[in-house]
Amino acid sequence: MSASTASKAVAAVAAGTPVRAGVPGGGTRRKRTNALLKHRTLYLMAVPGILYFLVFKYAPMGGLVVAFQDYLPFLGIGGSPWVGFEHFVRFFTEDTFFLLLRNTVVISLLMLVFAFPVPIILALLLNEVRTRSFQRTIQSVIYLPHFLSWVIVVSIFYVMLSIDGGSVNNLIVAAGGEPVAFLTDPDWLRPMYIMQEIWKGAGWGTIVYLAAMTAVDTQLYEAAELDGANRLRQTWHITLPAIRPTIIVMFILAIGDFLELGFEHMYLVLNSLNREVGEIFDTYVYTAGIQNGQLSYATAVGLFKGLVGLVLVVMANRMAKRFGEEGVY
Repeated sequence: MSASTASKAVAAVAAGTPVRAGVPGGGTRRKRTNALLKHRTLYLMAVPGILYFLVFKYAPMGGLVVAFQDYLPFLGIGGSPWVGFEHFVRFFTEDTFFLLLRNTVVISLLMLVFAFPVPIILALLLNEVRTRSFQRTIQSVIYLPHFLSWVIVVSIFYVMLSIDGGSVNNLIVAAGGEPVAFLTDPDWLRPMYIMQEIWKGAGWGTIVYLAAMTAVDTQLYEAAELDGANRLRQTWHITLPAIRPTIIVMFILAIGDFLELGFEHMYLVLNSLNREVGEIFDTYVYTAGIQNGQLSYATAVGLFKGLVGLVLVVMANRMAKRFGEEGVY
């Protein structure tokens, strides 16, 4: 504040005049309050999502200190002894680490290569359907598996692929072949896992891409059609470039879950015969932490997995921005 401004403020106070001008942030706070009141409905709609992340994502982060302790439940976090990086050293030096890393990376790569493009392809196909009633019917059918639990999905595949009486093996035998042990053969675990992921999640994943396609200017298609471009050319040169930012954002989010395959699905398809190729970080955390009671060790494994995901998201986001895309943040 300059000397002249200060003298005017002192004179105004001496004269009993309230000073309003020059209050730092006054106008900004007023604008924010007005914007908050104007869009209060949208903010209220966001409250459940914010509470979900606060309660189930951010609040549990305080328990990560257990990874650096020899946690004993009857002593609690405050009374358990500190062991530093002992659990991390143990995890990285065990042979189990390389087994878990190999299985998780291989399955995650298969998911990115085969499962990630399927919602995009389905959305492009649905976008070409001109009959609205037929399009909505197809959408409802492919959305349905998303609402089924993994227990039901795996049970359906179990009934279909069982070596004794399974419909798929019955067809193979009827065609003169030998029944295939889909459920116990290690070579079939990963293809079966990917097929189940695609069947359950691909339809639901099309929602984001279909929403992005609605923002494409229809005049672009009309101009392309006048220039003689067929539907394939229009999709390649108009639709795909228009939804490219959405694809990149979804890809970055998928990269963040590279080591986060999920516990429930893999746990349901695992058995003693295919565990060598199916044991991943999520199932190992459950085995070590819940079944064997090694809570600190399991927390260390989970923390490592989360940190790797964070690094991958940051790297993928920077790479996207380097190529001129918006990224996640």
